[in-house]
Formats: sequence, C-alpha cells, structure tokens
Amino acid sequence: MPTRALHMRKVRELIRLKYKARLSHEQIAGALAISKGVVAKYVARIERAKLDPAVLMAMSDAEVMARIAPASRPASYGGRIKPDFAYLHAEMKRPNVTLTLLWQEYRAANADVLSYGFSQFADLYRQYIATLRRSMRQVHRAGEKLFVDYAGQSIGYGREGDRAQIFVATLGASNYTFACATAHQRLADWTGALVRALEYIDGVPALIVPDNAKALIADPDRYEPRASATIEDLSRHYGTAVLPARPYRPQDKSKVEVGVQIVQRWILARLRDGKFTTLDSVDAAIGDLLADLNTRPFKRLPGSRETAYAQLDRPALKSLPVSRYEFARYHEARVNIDYHIAIDDHFYSVPQALVHQKVEARATARNIEILHRGVRVAAHARSYVRFGYTTLPEHLPAAHRAHLEWSPGRLIRWGEKHGGACAEVIRRILSSRPHPEQGYRACLGLLRLERQHGGPRLEAACARALLLGSATYQTVGSILKRRTENLALSEKIEWAAPEHAHVRGPKYYQ
Repeated sequence: MPTRALHMRKVRELIRLKYKARLSHEQIAGALAISKGVVAKYVARIERAKLDPAVLMAMSDAEVMARIAPASRPASYGGRIKPDFAYLHAEMKRPNVTLTLLWQEYRAANADVLSYGFSQFADLYRQYIATLRRSMRQVHRAGEKLFVDYAGQSIGYGREGDRAQIFVATLGASNYTFACATAHQRLADWTGALVRALEYIDGVPALIVPDNAKALIADPDRYEPRASATIEDLSRHYGTAVLPARPYRPQDKSKVEVGVQIVQRWILARLRDGKFTTLDSVDAAIGDLLADLNTRPFKRLPGSRETAYAQLDRPALKSLPVSRYEFARYHEARVNIDYHIAIDDHFYSVPQALVHQKVEARATARNIEILHRGVRVAAHARSYVRFGYTTLPEHLPAAHRAHLEWSPGRLIRWGEKHGGACAEVIRRILSSRPHPEQGYRACLGLLRLERQHGGPRLEAACARALLLGSATYQTVGSILKRRTENLALSEKIEWAAPEHAHVRGPKYYQ
C-alpha cells in the first residue's frame, strides 16, 4: 500500500525545520503533527535526491514532489527480528543517544534478515516504556522551549462583562516569565501575545509549546480552517517551530502551569481590587508587576528568574528578525470569471489565465499576496472599500474574451428574456465599471436571484430599482428580500438607456 503523501506546505516546512532550524526528527514530527517515521522517510528521500535544501525549496511544488515522491511500503511485516528493549532503554539514558541512532544500529546488525521500520520500532519501544510504570523526567535545555498558555482567571474592566484574558509565557530553563492582557483568546490575540513575548525575552527559542494546538485555531469565524497556516507563517518569520503539548499529558506543560499559578498569585491577586477603565490599563498594571515577579529570589535555588535567564536562556536564544511579524490570515478562493477573488467584500485581480483555478491569499492589514500552487502570482495594497475593485493593468485582457461562457451581450440577452427592466439594470451595471468584466459578478448575482425568486418577481424588482435610481445588485436583492417589488409605482418608467457620454449603448456589446 503506498505511503500517503504529505501536503506540500508540510513538506516544505519539514525541509525548513530539518536543514535550517536543525530540529530533531521527534521535534519536527510534533510540530507538524506527523509520525517520526514519516519524517525519517522524507529526510531519506531528500538525502537520496542529493540536492541542496535551498535549491529544493526554490523549486515548484511539482518539481519537489517529482524528486522526493513517496516510495511504496512492503505488503508484509511478518517474521521480523525483535529488538532488545531492555538494552535500548539503558542506552537511551546515555548522553546524545537518540532512538533514531539506536534504530539505525539495529537495522545494521540485522541487515540480512527482515527487521522493523522506524515507525513500528518506535511504537514498540514506547509500549515497552509504558510497562515500566515510570515517568520520564524532563530536562529543559537552555533556549530550547517557551511554554505559553492563558490563565484561568481574568480581570474586569470598562463596561460590565468586559474581561481581560491573561496570556502567560515561561522559558523552560530559567522560568523567566512574561504576561500580558488581551481582549479575547482568538487567533489574533494569540499571535499578538506571542510576538510580544518574544520581544520581552529578546530572542527566539527553538520551540514554542502551547497548551493545546486547538486553542490557537479557536477563532469563531469563517477563516478558522486556515488558522494553522497563520501560526506556521509566524514560526517561519521567527525561524522557530510550534510544538503543541499532547492532550492529557500534563507533564508536557508543567512549566507553564506553574507559571500561570505564579502570575495568578503574585500579579492577579494584587490587582483583585483594581478599577480599570480600559484593556490597556489592565495590561500596563500587569507590566508594572512583571519586574518584581522575575527578580524575586528563588526559595531553594540561588538567584532569581532574571539572573537565571541572563545566565542560561538569554545566551542560547536566537536573535529576533529585523522586522516584527505582521498578523496574516490565509484565505482559499476560486478565481471568478472576472479574474478577481473576493476578500472581505473587496475584489482583487489575478492573471486572467487563472480563471476557475483555486488560489490562496495571504492577507495582512496592509497587503494582499495571492499564491497559486505555492508561487506568488499577484500582490496588492489592501483596500477596505466594500464591493470595490483593485485591478492591476497587467491582469486586464487585451479585448473581451469570447471563450468565456458569459459575455456582456449574452448577459443583456438573458435580461431581455425577463423584460426591459432587467435588461436595463444589466446594461447600467456593465456601463458603470471601467471594464465590463468587472460587472459580471453582480450580473451573475441577478441570475441567482432569478433562480431563487422567479423571473416575474426579478423583473418587478428591477423596475422598482430603476425608479429608485439605484440599478445595483444589492438594491434588487434588498427589494426581493423585503418583498416590496409590487408596491404601486408613482410614475411610468421609460426603459431606454439614457443618452449619457459615459454610458455604453447596446451596440458596444455586439
């Protein structure tokens, strides 16, 4: 049975984490939510390709997959040599010994017989560990992990019901702690707090460990399915990886749980009687108490969180990038026949050759970047004008494209089947745009209204929209929704297009 291929984004992220971030296979597997066996297989294929990782990353998706296509798995797994798990467990306690190294030695010692692949080898070893009923003590290396979570307590401010959510981040080796207030626990709040935490510790750890990955994509809006791409975007910007704690494994997140308790006892308890009018005032009050928290002497160890941070974590952290991460959402869209995609009710152009193709858009507060199969095909300054168009000249067709299933002439003929009012609304929609193709979307919306409400009602609604002097799709849709299309008309309407220089006549579309 063939190995299931990874999504290309995960393949590229695997290459980055392996050869640039230099993480272990176990860390990569946790960050990408795949097994270590899959990581090992893809790394082996990359090594066989004998390509520089930077060259591989510069290739297109199709070229990358052609070079590292998944190999077939054997159909049978019987008769394998059983590893000596007692020996493996003893060897794992030695410095710098990894399960991957032990598996390679096991395969080399049994080269002439059938042996286990890494995935089953690791699973069997974990089953053996479970029978020992012993907990494995965690050792946090300097600069390796930043544990993050939200506190269970919140602080009221402003109007009744407004509660500030308290974000907490703790470095693994030194316990150096950061806290701040956010309005919610949505994706934008998580990413904003993570950026502030990295700036507070003045560096980047190898791994960021949240309480649970689902907490990072709990934003209750229609973009939730793409939230994980935003976190991957942030980790690429800072050259780190996000490794979620395993569900029902409290030992994975003990550091931040202790950090949350410390923040609740030494900061939130002190602010319990505070009267705050804004979220910023809550955040400022927390910031004022952070220095005292980090300089408090340890009870059983010499020094404080601050001195331990200076000695352990600070020298081991990677430098922050020059620019601060700008929050980005990812949108999937299919290019309409007008060669535009919609993002938050604004339309952005793409090359007309991509009509009907699926694309991905990366949207920040200032820019829109459109990708097709991992390659950027368009970039725009972001606009917040509803139902407006941002169109690059190079994306416009040289002439009206006869191969499209709809054209201005066909749209007008369709409208004439229902009556003069419908046809006139279509003419005015097309004539009101710099390029008629930009009116296709609204005209196709009229087709949808006809399917929902029928031709007679659509014709009546178009007549009323013309009387109101608002020949738009939104007005016609509102009239049908309110069922006001049959109200008495106060005057007779002449459907002929008005003679204005900026309005194109029917001959223009022949």
